Amino acid sequence: MATLLAQRPFNQGNPPDPATMVQRRVKFLTTLLSLTDAQASQATTIFTNAQTAASSLETSLRDARQAMAAAVKNNDTAAIDTQATSAGTMMGQLMAIQGKANAAFYAILTADQKTKFDQLGHGFGPGFGPGGMGGGMGPMGGRAARPPR
Repeated sequence: MATLLAQRPFNQGNPPDPATMVQRRVKFLTTLLSLTDAQASQATTIFTNAQTAASSLETSLRDARQAMAAAVKNNDTAAIDTQATSAGTMMGQLMAIQGKANAAFYAILTADQKTKFDQLGHGFGPGFGPGGMGGGMGPMGGRAARPPR
């Protein structure tokens, strides 16, 4: 097993840049839903804007997680409460950004595309359900809200 793992190429810890993640997501959705060129262009704009809006929040959330780890090591229960509250607020803001982007994307779909999308469920692909818009693969890392049904 170790030999097999040693032969497999691994990502060197460098995730794709946000533009590449959006491009992959739109390509995936284009293939899945047969998006037109106009829809793909709109989706790119929607998801790029969401990524831009989320990037500073994701940085702040990462900082809050580091502060939480330090608070745990120092047994600082007040700081733990503060960091948990702060992180919760930021995660809620990220979910709102993603939910709005997903709603905007869903709104550009035709009735047939919506039917197909709904049949697939929302735990698939980047930006929908667990694995969401960036960490799982889509621009914001697994915190995406589902589009309306």
